[in-house]
Amino acid sequence: MLAGFLFGRKYVSFNRRETEGSLFSMKRKAYLAALVMCMALAVNGCGNNKSEADSSDAQATEQEADTSSSKTDSEGNTRLVSVDSVEKYVTIADYKGITLDNTVQEVTDTDIDNRVAENLQNKSETVNDADAVIQNGDTATINFVGTKDGEAFEGGTANNYDLVIGSGTMIPGFEEGIVGMKKGETKDVTVTFPESYRNSDLAGQEAVFQITVQSFKRPPELTDGWVTANTDYQNTDEYKESVRSELEQENQEQAENSLRSTAWNTVYTNSEVVEYPEEDVNDAVETFKKQAEAYAKQADMELEDFVESQGVSMDDFEAQCQQYAQAKVKQNLIIQGVMDAEGMTLDDEECLAIQDQLVEQYASGDLAALIDTYGQVAVDETIGLMRVEDFIIANANYDQTAGEDAEAADTEEGQTTDEAGEEQTAAGETEEEKQDTANDGADSEKADSNADAQDTNTEDSSQEGAE
Repeated sequence: MLAGFLFGRKYVSFNRRETEGSLFSMKRKAYLAALVMCMALAVNGCGNNKSEADSSDAQATEQEADTSSSKTDSEGNTRLVSVDSVEKYVTIADYKGITLDNTVQEVTDTDIDNRVAENLQNKSETVNDADAVIQNGDTATINFVGTKDGEAFEGGTANNYDLVIGSGTMIPGFEEGIVGMKKGETKDVTVTFPESYRNSDLAGQEAVFQITVQSFKRPPELTDGWVTANTDYQNTDEYKESVRSELEQENQEQAENSLRSTAWNTVYTNSEVVEYPEEDVNDAVETFKKQAEAYAKQADMELEDFVESQGVSMDDFEAQCQQYAQAKVKQNLIIQGVMDAEGMTLDDEECLAIQDQLVEQYASGDLAALIDTYGQVAVDETIGLMRVEDFIIANANYDQTAGEDAEAADTEEGQTTDEAGEEQTAAGETEEEKQDTANDGADSEKADSNADAQDTNTEDSSQEGAE
């Protein structure tokens, strides 16, 4: 994946909504991770998903290329570190013969049904019939105000909130209360927050939500006619088979990415830096600061003002610079050490093939455009990482029982899914809630001008009172 944190694969993928929206919609300190993750190529391997590449290219326009110079040895070979030998600086863990799991998850009928339902949901059309009522599966755009003992409580209000009815996003009783409502209708829905609700002031308490339906959309029914009109297939069986193929491809790519991530992390985590080359650390710090300055420039601010506007002190920022630099240098020391030991160079046939792969995926066949966007150093580092990952994977042992154990665990998990889902709902905690931090600011896309005036924390809490 483009625009990810190359170094040690320790950070999650970059959230595009944070860059597409206001710089100030990021949660405090989240921008630091964003800076780190926008500086290099290929965080989870180089997949073949074209749409992923396209979205990453959009991110690239918002960053500056790493303009630091490539390093070379006495023979003119490009290196990732300034030192001729890494032995003094890093103790590299065993990278041959490590045990990996290359299991590819099987696609089930349930997986296909869920993806079909998701696709149909994305094709939902606005219901204009004045007499039509909301039913499960519809997406309702609502305003709501929550009160307890007649008083509105913090986090209980939202406007233009899109909610899939029956998704279990909200606390029990909330979505059920919307079923049967019409466009423009306002209704009071009484609910009781679960005893285990995370907000102790609301846990176990009764509340009333005044809900107004702005509009609602309904997904189409899966029929041969719909398939013919909206896809390249002739009937539902052909369409479902295409979905199966799509899911199998996704599972294959996910397995490959996971394999790469595990292979690299195993070596990275178990390796130990003895000493950091000062020149390399200084270069990495400078790279980090330049990227931060690019973000500050987008906000029309000086670096210090921008950093502090995110609730981060300059001392903390400097510490982040060092953390980034040490992670980067550690990674490059390991990669260079493996390449030296195995007789690899960034100009050998295998590395050039990886370069061609990157160019094709992320620069439409234009090497100059790839380098112009990300910088020669970032491209070299990505090629080196992928080359070493390939070597680790090729020389690994594969635990066949791991796949069997995983399949058995999946079967057991499937048998308890309904029960676990009920327990989650009762606790008022859904997957969407668990990802509030990663998806901070996403609700601003759903809110009207009044909600837009609220800060990010308020937007989070506007869901909190009902979810």
